[in-house]
Amino acid sequence: MESVDLSIVSKTSKEKIMVQMNCCATVGVNGLGRIGKLTLWNFILSEEFDKIVVNLGRDAGKSLEDLVDYAVHDSTYGSLEHFLFGYKGKSEIEITDNENGEVLLHGKKVKFLRKERNPENISWGKENVRIVIDTTGKFSDPSDESSSGGSLRGHIAGGARKVILSAPFKFKGKSKTMPDDSIMVVYGINHQSFDPLTHHIISAASCTTTALAHMMKPLLDNDETNTILTASMSTIHSMTNSQSVLDAVPSKGTTDLRKNRAAGANIILSTTGAAKALEYILPSMKNIGFMADSVRIPVPTVSLINLNLTFHSPLDGNGFPKVNRELINNIYKDASENRHRDLLYYSERQNVSSDLKGLMAAVVIESNDTHTRTGFVDIPPLSNVPVTHAKIFGWYDNEMGSYVNSLCKLAGYISKTIA
Repeated sequence: MESVDLSIVSKTSKEKIMVQMNCCATVGVNGLGRIGKLTLWNFILSEEFDKIVVNLGRDAGKSLEDLVDYAVHDSTYGSLEHFLFGYKGKSEIEITDNENGEVLLHGKKVKFLRKERNPENISWGKENVRIVIDTTGKFSDPSDESSSGGSLRGHIAGGARKVILSAPFKFKGKSKTMPDDSIMVVYGINHQSFDPLTHHIISAASCTTTALAHMMKPLLDNDETNTILTASMSTIHSMTNSQSVLDAVPSKGTTDLRKNRAAGANIILSTTGAAKALEYILPSMKNIGFMADSVRIPVPTVSLINLNLTFHSPLDGNGFPKVNRELINNIYKDASENRHRDLLYYSERQNVSSDLKGLMAAVVIESNDTHTRTGFVDIPPLSNVPVTHAKIFGWYDNEMGSYVNSLCKLAGYISKTIA
């Protein structure tokens, strides 16, 4: 498409031109695991991009047909045609260039690259890819510039303009500070902090951080509930590919032996970096004592956050604590209808995990099980200080519905900012 001087056209024409420019964009996906495949599905459903380039860095199966077969079928969510059109949908797959890995999936151009694994050698520039979503889990340090094994910055060297990591940043060695050109965001919380002129490496945090951020933000924004003293959370988390299908011998140096136990046969205590990542998303969390852990359970997707908070809760004119179950639920209900609309859902029904599979929401508040209790403690020189403990539950589809949905919305937002 020819370049257009937007300064000489009307506002209406500008909007039309920007839509045309954005819909002609090409997006890249590095990796085709759980998040990579579902990101591909989401982009096929979306109108944000007209072409998707997926890099595997290797051949898969005996032919391109085998790779496509994997890409369009999923044991958790069914088939691509059913995801797009419901159970009456019909498969529309056409391999247009077998040698170059070009396929039409329900009218959307998809190209599979199968040669390079090092990001700087992937032909993003040749494919006109502006944004790359790295879902491999191999590269997580935004300050790493090494090229021998690859790095996030290698995607920029390969021709991409922006890189989005589908995980929180992890800093190696002595590097613990965020580079100036990098940022960690959650869509709907702080994504507008992204500066297209400054930020080139973006972390979309994690599935748990995404859900947790949407649970915390409405409370922090309310004058009655922003006096949080302590916080803790447990995510009752579905199993992932970081675990073993059956008991396995741990690798040398393994510190958590439980991940080598059969995922489908056990409840497994684990860890999560959600609390630390949340400090980047909501800096005020640094002032709150926060603990987080994870319990892996044998379900394929949909997880549950059990959030525990303590508030300093002044009494109202009738001697009752201002922070109570009704107030908390009303805060979430209002958030679901206004600022967090279409991202935070407020539910008054009694859900089980499978009810939330595929639901496009960052988090679903289970309002029936919000509970509060208020006690009184002595904090010299004060006595009988009212302290309210609250327990709040939030569901999230840690694969498609919550995380991939938010990740792809972020990619669409960033695409619109880089003409």
